[in-house]
Amino acid sequence: MDNHKYTTHKNSRQELYSQIPDFWPDLYESEYALLDIKLDSQERIHAIRSAAEKAGRIFFKSADLLRQLDDNTLLQLGFPVESLPFIRLKTIDEETVIARIDFAVTDQEIKVMEINSDTPTFIKETFHVNDFVCSHFNMEDPNKGCNQELAKAIHRAISAELNRLNRQTAPVIVFTSHQEHEEDYLTAIYLLENCGFRARYIPLTDLRLIEEDIMDDGECILSRGLYTPEGNRIDLLYRQTYPIESLVEDKDPNTGESVGMLLLELVSEGRLGMINPPSAFLLQSKAIQALIWGLHEERNAFFTEEEHEVIKKHFLPTYLEPDYFMQASCPYVKKPSFGREGDTVVIYDERGKIRMQDSGKTYEESMPVFQGFISLPEYEIATEKGKEKCRIMYGCFLVNGKASAVGIRAGGQITGNESYFLPMGIKKEGNNE
Repeated sequence: MDNHKYTTHKNSRQELYSQIPDFWPDLYESEYALLDIKLDSQERIHAIRSAAEKAGRIFFKSADLLRQLDDNTLLQLGFPVESLPFIRLKTIDEETVIARIDFAVTDQEIKVMEINSDTPTFIKETFHVNDFVCSHFNMEDPNKGCNQELAKAIHRAISAELNRLNRQTAPVIVFTSHQEHEEDYLTAIYLLENCGFRARYIPLTDLRLIEEDIMDDGECILSRGLYTPEGNRIDLLYRQTYPIESLVEDKDPNTGESVGMLLLELVSEGRLGMINPPSAFLLQSKAIQALIWGLHEERNAFFTEEEHEVIKKHFLPTYLEPDYFMQASCPYVKKPSFGREGDTVVIYDERGKIRMQDSGKTYEESMPVFQGFISLPEYEIATEKGKEKCRIMYGCFLVNGKASAVGIRAGGQITGNESYFLPMGIKKEGNNE
């Protein structure tokens, strides 16, 4: 691609994405959303959704088992000790409202890499922006209609939480995030606009916590709870990008008070609703995949024969130690149980030597899991700098447990923050482009 083509592609990309309000086509001062599209068949999209729904049922069933485990076993699975009083709490029928399962998809197989059940991102890209790019390329959006499904699910979840709390009239609903992070902020705004309720956005830093009832002459003038800056008590907090593992560690910088723990106490006391609910955190630890695989290896009756076949077909061998892979001389991946965006991931070859590792070390203290290695397929993408060969990973969202929008991230074998958003489409009949 010569300089003229570079400039033309760059200008066309910027022109296209400038038409989408409240979107972030660039992240970390680098190109993120590509002016490119990958065509897939209806059959492949259907197969990915089918795998997501079947795998999702395995994860959700396993959550019930996790609730029955004692504290010591949960600690061995990597859950923070601070979370133990709350992670068994189930406030709504669904374990999680919005989750995303990441897959390695080849011509032969569809394998689960991991599930993000607590605070999945990549939402606006797949549910909204992908359709816009498909129109630009005159392709059919495989996610058409998913945005409406998402809006209904959010509305249903909020209604269920408000009913649980017996909040009948004019509830105060707040969507929150770290406002300085553009992707988090605009994702929260997108969900707020689709919730179907009167709600507002307030940054995490502006929320006020009242730890104890404030009394005056024996009368409570301000009850224990979470408040807006104006002093209105919040009934429901939507925390799409505020993960529980960060929440339980959050402390007030001035007082040292454990503000995150107080938030969870308010939820357990019925003083505050929270979405995604605390139960979503149960599935967030990658150690659950080791539990699932262990039960499958021993053909445990906890899973039906049909479920064992799903695990065999779609799950990767996962353990809490690397011994199996070392003895079998198989390549494997070391992942932090609560890591995100490829941070702290290490890939080993069949001799146990490091083949590749992420530069980030954020989650070094998190208990590791060891998973069989699968190579992500390679695909050539068009960027502002020219053609680039990348590895692609599919993500399929589960909305109230049902398979929904599918999206692609393109990057390295370890898919991290620097990966691209690669739109996907289905060729329309009669379109010969």
